[in-house]
This record gives sequence, structure tokens and C-alpha cells, in this order.
Amino acid sequence: MNELLRQKELALEQARYEATRAHRQYVAADPDNRLVTRNLERRWNEQLEEVARLEDELNAARVSQPPAPTEGGPRGDLGTGTELPRLWNHPGATVATRKRILRAVLEEIIVTADSNLHLKLHWKGGDHTAIEVARNRSGSNRWKTSAATEQLICGLARHFSDRTISFMLNRLGVRTAKGQTWNQHRVVSFRNNHNIAIYREGERAERGEVILQEAANHLSASKMTVIRLIKDGLLPAKQICRNTPYVIREADLDLPMVQRAVKDGCRPVSVDQRQGTLEFR
Repeated sequence: MNELLRQKELALEQARYEATRAHRQYVAADPDNRLVTRNLERRWNEQLEEVARLEDELNAARVSQPPAPTEGGPRGDLGTGTELPRLWNHPGATVATRKRILRAVLEEIIVTADSNLHLKLHWKGGDHTAIEVARNRSGSNRWKTSAATEQLICGLARHFSDRTISFMLNRLGVRTAKGQTWNQHRVVSFRNNHNIAIYREGERAERGEVILQEAANHLSASKMTVIRLIKDGLLPAKQICRNTPYVIREADLDLPMVQRAVKDGCRPVSVDQRQGTLEFR
């Protein structure tokens, strides 16, 4: 293998390791320590940008390498039909490379539109190919957040602030449509674009709901006791999704079986892996 390519591959491997380590440090940080989390998030983003830069350099270096000659075939040109798929699907082929290939083999493309797009490709040499593709709906674009992520943010926005939501999404491993981590600004922008109302201070209390620490305070018990009540099926609770905080109806805290269990004492419990560990204020 070309020594330059080998060096770039090793550099990329190291950059990916550094990005993974930065992510672990960010996830392990105390979210209440804003200075630390901001610095760790910035470092993580810088490492991700370095990975992307090195990937581009490696791809460009691979494309610049002369292709291996094929028996009885051309050396790197499009002299035969078998060369086109090989060059098009080459792992180092960039968007720019594929554009050059298309310009080399296409004479023109004629497009007509109705509910769909109808393309007629005129190839150099006289052949024609007809293609029909669906049109994008008005306002749609390639950077579209998944429906699952939109639903998740809708649910979280009814309980938590934008800053808290950004921490939760990052700890869940959820990314933006462009593959970025979340911060408060991106959550705000997403809510505005999707007409999701901001969480109002006291909104959860107006609905008669509490989260884990609030439930523990109400019962004068530890959070582990509340988790045991939930796991034992004595205290109803819900989660927006796995690893997000429990949401509990305040009225359920006064259920006789809950009060009795707290009075009698609950056995010790290990940390519930389904419950997020973020503290919310």
C-alpha cells in the first residue's frame, strides 16, 4: 500500500479514537457544571471536525492513486462499460469524481415535470434511458430530522428546559439531521421550526406531575426508594423513552399502598439502568 495512504489511515484512526474518548468524557461530566460541559462539548466537536477533515483527505488521496490495470482493459479511463461501475463504486470516489464521470458519459438530460419528474438520459454513443422520480414536497429538504427524534423532543419539551433537553439527547446518542450534537441553541431552533412550545416554569406542576427527586422530597424518602416502588409496580410512572427521567403523577404518591410501603421501609435497590442520571433544577 502507498506509504502516504498508510500514514493518512493511521492519522484517521487516531483521530477517531480521540473523538470517541472526548465523547466519553462529555457523557461522564456533571451537566450542572456548565463550564466543564461547554469545554468538553467544544473539544468533542473539534475532534469530530478533525475526523471529517482527515476522511476527506484520505478519500482524495485514494482517488488520486492510479487505478490498478485490468487484464485486457484500459488503465484508469472509461474505455469499456465494465470500468464505469468499478470507478463509480470505488470507496475513494468523491461527489466531484462522480460528476466528472457523468460529464464524460452523458450527452444531455431532458426533464419534464408533473406530479413526478421524468428524466430522459441521452448517453454518448446514442443510447437513451428513461427515469421517473418523485418530486420533493414543498418545504422539504435533504436535512430532515427523523420522526422519532421529533416525537422525542415534543415529549421532552413538556417537562424540561431546552438546555436540559440538549443534555438528554446527547446522552441518548441522538444527533441532529446533519449528524451534530445538540446544544441549547439547536433545540430552540428545532422547536421553532416544528412549532413546539417551550417548557414553561411550573407547567409540569400544573399538570400534577413530578420527577424523581420531587417525588422523593414529597415522600421524605430517597430516590432509590422511589425507584424500588416503581419497579415493584406500586407507584405508576412513565418515561418519554428508555434512559429518560421518570414522570410521576403527584396524586399517585398518596396512594395507600405507596404510603404503606414507604412507612414500612423498602429494601435496598441497585441503580435502575432505565432511569437517566441527570439532575434537573
